[in-house]
Order: sequence, then C-alpha cells, then structure tokens
Amino acid sequence: MQGYVNGSDLLMSFAGKAVGHCTTHSATYNTETKDVAVKPAASVEAGNASLFKTKRVTGLSVQVKASGLKFYNETESGFKAALAAWKNGAPVAVKLFERQNDATPYLTGNFIVSTLEETNPAAEDGTYDITLENDGAVTIDETRLDLLAGTPQG
Repeated sequence: MQGYVNGSDLLMSFAGKAVGHCTTHSATYNTETKDVAVKPAASVEAGNASLFKTKRVTGLSVQVKASGLKFYNETESGFKAALAAWKNGAPVAVKLFERQNDATPYLTGNFIVSTLEETNPAAEDGTYDITLENDGAVTIDETRLDLLAGTPQG
C-alpha cells in the first residue's frame, strides 16, 4: 500500500471480535509528566535559567474510543458486547489492526470500559460511543505503523 492511510482499512477488535458497524475509532497516547525544578549551580549566573523547568515522564497510558451504529442482529462486537463488558467491569482484549492483516495488530492490550454512551434519536439510527483505558502494559508494534504509513522496510 502507498499513499494516505484510509481509515476504513484500519479496524478495532474488542473481546475477540471485530467491532461491527463501527463508524470511527481512535487511539490517544498519553504521557503523564512531572515538573522538575532545579536550582542552577552556584557557578552559573541565575538569569532566567531557573524559571525553565524540565519534565520527567511518570506514566504512559492509551485511551481507545469507538463510535458505532446499534444493530439488532449483531454478530460482531457492538453495543451489546460493550454493555456486557462495562457491566462486568473486567478488562477486555483490544487490538487495532489493518483490514488485510488482522494477524499482525499494531496495538494490543487489555482495556477497561471507562464510558459507554448510547444515543437513540427519534426516526434516526441508534448509535453508541465507547471509551476504553488501558489496564497494564500495551504492545505497540512500530513496524506495523511504518507499513501502514507506507514507509519502506529495509
């Protein structure tokens, strides 16, 4: 594949099944930091150097969100599976992968359902939005991301 990555080529799996009737999904990679303020050495003129802080990473997290259409005869993961996972309160396996190669995901890990919102407007399709937060370490395969972006591998 070359050129721009088409969002329809990237899928999400939730609790062992692809998320069906998904209109969009996203992954947000978060870094928690702590400011570290250090007094300059006595041999250094203070100036404004002491006003600048450095940062230290104290944690990493991943948040995955998906939006989808509610479907009566859902055979893949959808609102019913998301609601069951939320109610259970236990982590579920999540993976993000390319449609053509779901055996090699670019992101895998256990996630907790942190929010689940359903919307059912009159005379329109019912939809849902799910937010999941990682529970423990997440595996990110940078080589898959390179392939998805069309970067040649050497």
